[in-house]
Amino acid sequence: MSGRPGKRSLTLRGHRTSVSLEDAFWDEFRRIAEDRGVSVNALAAEIDAGRGLKSGLASAIRVFVLEEVKAGR
Repeated sequence: MSGRPGKRSLTLRGHRTSVSLEDAFWDEFRRIAEDRGVSVNALAAEIDAGRGLKSGLASAIRVFVLEEVKAGR
């Protein structure tokens, strides 16, 4: 597992974008999406829609993952 961010491509509402996250965050993000029965793209789109312009998508995903892990989900 690398501590360096890895870039992945996502499709959000029909538009391609890339997000750089560390492997640990990608792993947990995938697990959360699977547990919710949604795709990684769908979960990322949900987070993107709720983040506003205060943070970037990668930061919003990291905070989301951290909150989910802290909540034991």
